[in-house]
Amino acid sequence: FVDICFSSTTVPKMLANHILETQTISFCGCLTQMYFVFMFVDMDYFLLAVMAYDHFVAVCHPLHYTAKMTHQLCALLVAGLWVVANLNVLLHTLLMAPLSFCADNAITHFFCDVTPLLELSCSDTHLNEVIILSEGALVMITPFLCILASYMHITCTVLKVPSTKGRWKAFSTCGSHLAVVLLFYSTIIAVYFNPLSSHSAEKDTMATVLYTVVTP
Repeated sequence: FVDICFSSTTVPKMLANHILETQTISFCGCLTQMYFVFMFVDMDYFLLAVMAYDHFVAVCHPLHYTAKMTHQLCALLVAGLWVVANLNVLLHTLLMAPLSFCADNAITHFFCDVTPLLELSCSDTHLNEVIILSEGALVMITPFLCILASYMHITCTVLKVPSTKGRWKAFSTCGSHLAVVLLFYSTIIAVYFNPLSSHSAEKDTMATVLYTVVTP
């Protein structure tokens, strides 16, 4: 559901721009698109971490799986993560809303992304950049550390399995998840956690397509 919504925040508008040749968006529409894009990005961070924990329980504690991964725990995790994701994105949106924009206001991107918008602003964007690099990094790094810890335990457990077939079966269940984690995190780090001066529109667009379209 999150991945379908994630792609739906950018792809339909992008296709409409190409077909109708009216490449415009209102300021409110731009902020709305940015809000939902990053809410679903945050949800992907969190759900990838939850999936890693799910794999950890399934591989390392298979007999206790149903007792540990209860429906109540899953519902509580999803509800809590929705709240955190919305609060995080609301902060960035409220910081973006008061900024002034000048020049031709042409966004060198296929959707309203934070970095291209900050580059267009005539206001002081130092606070926005600090929040992105600090609070934004915390939201990204915390799930990544959970994923890392889960896979360290999984690796140690799997290496103790005597048969090669058993080890391969255990690792293969995690393969697609690991591929998504690596692609998702590497492209987002390349786009958002570098100074604005080091960005280029072409590279940012290519990396963004990978995490907004390919990954889902």
